[in-house]
Amino acid sequence: MFSWFKKKTAPAHPASLRIDIHSHLLPGLDDGVQTYEDAEEIITRFEQLGYRKLITTPHVMSDAYRNTPEIIGDALQKLRAHLKERNISMEVDAAAEYYLDENVFRMLENDAPLLTFGKKLLLFETNFLNEPFNLKEFIFKANTKGYRPVLAHPERYLYLQNDIEKAKDLMDRGVLLQVNISSITGYYSKEAQRTAHKLIDRGWVHLLGSDCHAKQHVQLVGVAQSQKHFQKALSLPLLNNSL
Repeated sequence: MFSWFKKKTAPAHPASLRIDIHSHLLPGLDDGVQTYEDAEEIITRFEQLGYRKLITTPHVMSDAYRNTPEIIGDALQKLRAHLKERNISMEVDAAAEYYLDENVFRMLENDAPLLTFGKKLLLFETNFLNEPFNLKEFIFKANTKGYRPVLAHPERYLYLQNDIEKAKDLMDRGVLLQVNISSITGYYSKEAQRTAHKLIDRGWVHLLGSDCHAKQHVQLVGVAQSQKHFQKALSLPLLNNSL
Protein backbone atom coordinates (compact mmCIF):
# COMPACT_ATOMS: atom_id res chain seq x y z
CA MET A 1 0.00 0.00 0.00
CA PHE A 2 2.84 2.37 0.81
CA SER A 3 5.15 1.35 -2.02
CA TRP A 4 5.31 4.99 -3.08
CA PHE A 5 7.63 5.63 -0.09
CA LYS A 6 10.41 3.91 -1.97
CA LYS A 7 10.17 6.20 -4.98
CA LYS A 8 12.83 8.89 -5.32
CA THR A 9 11.09 10.97 -7.97
CA ALA A 10 10.35 14.64 -7.33
CA PRO A 11 6.87 15.46 -6.01
CA ALA A 12 4.24 16.79 -8.38
CA HIS A 13 3.62 19.80 -6.14
CA PRO A 14 6.86 20.89 -4.44
CA ALA A 15 6.24 22.29 -0.96
CA SER A 16 6.88 25.90 -0.19
CA LEU A 17 7.22 24.92 3.44
CA ARG A 18 10.76 23.92 4.36
CA ILE A 19 10.26 23.39 8.08
CA ASP A 20 7.66 21.32 9.93
CA ILE A 21 7.10 22.14 13.58
CA HIS A 22 4.72 19.44 14.83
CA SER A 23 5.19 15.68 14.55
CA HIS A 24 5.65 12.52 16.58
CA LEU A 25 8.70 10.83 15.11
CA LEU A 26 10.77 9.74 18.11
CA PRO A 27 10.12 6.00 18.31
CA GLY A 28 8.30 4.66 21.32
CA LEU A 29 7.77 7.92 23.20
CA ASP A 30 4.06 8.41 22.50
CA ASP A 31 1.32 7.43 20.05
CA GLY A 32 3.53 8.29 17.08
CA VAL A 33 6.02 6.02 15.30
CA GLN A 34 7.24 2.96 17.16
CA THR A 35 10.31 1.99 15.10
CA TYR A 36 13.31 3.77 13.64
CA GLU A 37 12.51 2.19 10.28
CA ASP A 38 9.08 3.84 10.21
CA ALA A 39 10.61 7.16 11.25
CA GLU A 40 13.16 6.80 8.46
CA GLU A 41 10.48 6.17 5.80
CA ILE A 42 8.44 9.16 6.93
CA ILE A 43 11.45 11.47 7.09
CA THR A 44 12.54 10.36 3.62
CA ARG A 45 9.10 11.24 2.29
CA PHE A 46 9.25 14.67 3.95
CA GLU A 47 12.57 15.19 2.19
CA GLN A 48 10.96 14.30 -1.14
CA LEU A 49 8.22 16.86 -0.43
CA GLY A 50 10.79 19.64 -0.10
CA TYR A 51 11.24 19.80 3.66
CA ARG A 52 14.71 20.42 5.04
CA LYS A 53 14.05 20.52 8.79
CA LEU A 54 11.64 18.71 11.10
CA ILE A 55 10.97 19.81 14.67
CA THR A 56 9.38 16.74 16.21
CA THR A 57 7.20 17.21 19.29
CA PRO A 58 6.48 14.21 21.53
CA HIS A 59 3.45 14.41 23.77
CA VAL A 60 3.98 15.39 27.39
CA MET A 61 0.89 14.30 29.31
CA SER A 62 0.98 13.40 32.99
CA ASP A 63 -1.42 10.45 32.82
CA ALA A 64 -0.07 8.90 29.62
CA TYR A 65 3.27 10.19 28.31
CA ARG A 66 5.61 11.30 31.06
CA ASN A 67 8.33 12.49 28.77
CA THR A 68 11.07 14.77 30.09
CA PRO A 69 13.68 16.89 28.31
CA GLU A 70 16.23 14.17 29.13
CA ILE A 71 14.10 11.35 27.68
CA ILE A 72 13.31 13.36 24.56
CA GLY A 73 16.91 14.50 24.12
CA ASP A 74 18.23 10.93 24.35
CA ALA A 75 15.67 9.70 21.79
CA LEU A 76 16.56 12.56 19.47
CA GLN A 77 20.25 11.66 19.51
CA LYS A 78 19.43 8.04 18.70
CA LEU A 79 17.23 9.06 15.77
CA ARG A 80 19.92 11.41 14.45
CA ALA A 81 22.48 8.60 14.64
CA HIS A 82 20.12 6.26 12.78
CA LEU A 83 19.63 8.82 10.00
CA LYS A 84 23.36 9.52 9.76
CA GLU A 85 24.10 5.82 9.32
CA ARG A 86 21.75 5.83 6.33
CA ASN A 87 23.10 9.06 4.82
CA ILE A 88 19.82 10.93 5.32
CA SER A 89 20.59 14.62 5.55
CA MET A 90 17.31 15.90 7.01
CA GLU A 91 17.87 18.20 9.99
CA VAL A 92 15.83 16.92 12.93
CA ASP A 93 15.30 18.81 16.16
CA ALA A 94 12.86 18.28 19.04
CA ALA A 95 10.55 20.26 21.27
CA ALA A 96 7.35 18.90 22.86
CA GLU A 97 3.57 19.11 22.68
CA TYR A 98 2.37 19.81 26.21
CA TYR A 99 -1.12 18.82 27.28
CA LEU A 100 -2.82 21.47 29.37
CA ASP A 101 -3.00 19.71 32.73
CA GLU A 102 -1.86 20.33 36.29
CA ASN A 103 1.58 18.96 35.47
CA VAL A 104 2.42 21.69 32.99
CA PHE A 105 1.12 24.30 35.45
CA ARG A 106 3.51 22.97 38.10
CA MET A 107 6.40 23.05 35.66
CA LEU A 108 5.66 26.68 34.83
CA GLU A 109 5.33 27.68 38.48
CA ASN A 110 8.53 25.85 39.44
CA ASP A 111 10.50 27.20 36.47
CA ALA A 112 11.14 23.66 35.26
CA PRO A 113 12.66 23.59 31.77
CA LEU A 114 10.08 23.31 28.99
CA LEU A 115 11.07 22.27 25.49
CA THR A 116 10.41 24.98 22.93
CA PHE A 117 11.35 25.88 19.37
CA GLY A 118 12.26 29.17 17.74
CA LYS A 119 12.14 32.07 20.19
CA LYS A 120 10.63 30.16 23.14
CA LEU A 121 7.57 29.03 21.20
CA LEU A 122 5.67 26.60 23.45
CA LEU A 123 3.41 24.11 21.68
CA PHE A 124 0.40 23.00 23.72
CA GLU A 125 -2.93 21.28 23.29
CA THR A 126 -6.14 21.02 25.29
CA ASN A 127 -9.01 18.58 25.54
CA PHE A 128 -11.10 18.50 22.38
CA LEU A 129 -14.57 19.15 23.79
CA ASN A 130 -14.77 21.99 26.30
CA GLU A 131 -12.68 25.09 26.77
CA PRO A 132 -10.48 24.42 29.82
CA PHE A 133 -11.43 26.58 32.79
CA ASN A 134 -7.74 27.38 33.31
CA LEU A 135 -6.85 28.11 29.66
CA LYS A 136 -6.54 31.87 30.07
CA GLU A 137 -4.58 31.46 33.31
CA PHE A 138 -2.16 29.13 31.53
CA ILE A 139 -1.68 31.63 28.71
CA PHE A 140 -1.00 34.41 31.22
CA LYS A 141 1.50 32.33 33.20
CA ALA A 142 3.30 31.18 30.05
CA ASN A 143 3.59 34.74 28.80
CA THR A 144 4.89 36.03 32.13
CA LYS A 145 7.56 33.30 32.09
CA GLY A 146 8.77 34.49 28.69
CA TYR A 147 7.14 31.81 26.54
CA ARG A 148 5.00 32.38 23.45
CA PRO A 149 2.14 29.85 23.58
CA VAL A 150 1.31 28.05 20.33
CA LEU A 151 -2.07 26.28 20.27
CA ALA A 152 -1.83 23.06 18.32
CA HIS A 153 -4.59 22.28 15.80
CA PRO A 154 -7.22 24.84 16.97
CA GLU A 155 -9.53 23.67 14.19
CA ARG A 156 -10.06 20.34 15.94
CA TYR A 157 -11.46 21.72 19.20
CA LEU A 158 -15.24 21.64 19.46
CA TYR A 159 -15.30 24.80 21.56
CA LEU A 160 -13.58 26.71 18.74
CA GLN A 161 -15.59 25.05 15.98
CA ASN A 162 -18.73 26.31 17.72
CA ASP A 163 -17.39 29.83 18.25
CA ILE A 164 -14.62 30.86 15.89
CA GLU A 165 -14.33 34.27 17.58
CA LYS A 166 -12.74 32.54 20.57
CA ALA A 167 -9.71 32.00 18.36
CA LYS A 168 -9.40 35.76 17.92
CA ASP A 169 -9.59 36.25 21.69
CA LEU A 170 -6.75 33.76 22.16
CA MET A 171 -4.67 35.59 19.57
CA ASP A 172 -5.32 38.88 21.37
CA ARG A 173 -3.94 37.23 24.52
CA GLY A 174 -0.69 36.40 22.74
CA VAL A 175 -1.39 32.89 21.45
CA LEU A 176 -0.15 31.75 18.04
CA LEU A 177 -2.33 29.29 16.12
CA GLN A 178 -0.94 26.18 14.37
CA VAL A 179 -3.28 24.48 11.90
CA ASN A 180 -2.74 20.85 10.90
CA ILE A 181 -2.12 20.42 7.18
CA SER A 182 -4.21 17.25 7.13
CA SER A 183 -7.21 19.20 8.46
CA ILE A 184 -7.22 21.13 5.19
CA THR A 185 -7.89 17.86 3.36
CA GLY A 186 -10.81 16.86 5.62
CA TYR A 187 -8.91 14.00 7.24
CA TYR A 188 -10.22 14.53 10.77
CA SER A 189 -13.78 15.65 10.02
CA LYS A 190 -15.74 18.00 7.80
CA GLU A 191 -16.18 20.40 10.71
CA ALA A 192 -12.45 20.46 11.41
CA GLN A 193 -11.88 21.11 7.71
CA ARG A 194 -14.42 23.96 7.65
CA THR A 195 -12.85 25.50 10.74
CA ALA A 196 -9.35 25.23 9.26
CA HIS A 197 -10.60 26.95 6.12
CA LYS A 198 -12.22 29.72 8.18
CA LEU A 199 -9.01 30.33 10.10
CA ILE A 200 -7.04 30.52 6.88
CA ASP A 201 -9.62 32.78 5.20
CA ARG A 202 -9.43 35.17 8.17
CA GLY A 203 -5.64 35.09 8.26
CA TRP A 204 -5.64 33.63 11.77
CA VAL A 205 -2.90 31.08 11.17
CA HIS A 206 0.71 31.56 12.21
CA LEU A 207 2.11 28.09 11.61
CA LEU A 208 1.25 24.96 9.66
CA GLY A 209 2.17 21.56 11.03
CA SER A 210 1.91 18.00 9.81
CA ASP A 211 1.12 16.51 13.25
CA CYS A 212 2.58 13.41 11.64
CA HIS A 213 2.11 10.24 13.69
CA ALA A 214 2.23 7.66 10.91
CA LYS A 215 2.86 7.13 7.20
CA GLN A 216 -0.62 8.16 6.08
CA HIS A 217 -0.17 11.58 7.67
CA VAL A 218 2.84 12.51 5.56
CA GLN A 219 0.93 11.22 2.54
CA LEU A 220 -1.77 13.79 3.35
CA VAL A 221 0.84 16.56 3.33
CA GLY A 222 1.47 15.71 -0.31
CA VAL A 223 -2.27 15.65 -1.02
CA ALA A 224 -2.81 19.05 0.60
CA GLN A 225 -0.15 20.82 -1.45
CA SER A 226 -2.41 21.07 -4.49
CA GLN A 227 -5.45 22.29 -2.56
CA LYS A 228 -6.68 25.87 -2.61
CA HIS A 229 -6.64 26.53 1.11
CA PHE A 230 -3.13 25.14 1.52
CA GLN A 231 -1.92 27.54 -1.15
CA LYS A 232 -3.90 30.35 0.50
CA ALA A 233 -2.26 29.55 3.83
CA LEU A 234 1.15 29.83 2.20
CA SER A 235 0.32 33.44 1.26
CA LEU A 236 0.04 34.30 4.98
CA PRO A 237 3.10 35.46 6.97
CA LEU A 238 3.72 31.98 8.37
CA LEU A 239 6.61 31.53 10.79
CA ASN A 240 7.65 28.03 9.64
CA ASN A 241 10.51 28.87 7.35
CA SER A 242 12.05 31.39 9.76
CA LEU A 243 12.65 28.80 12.48
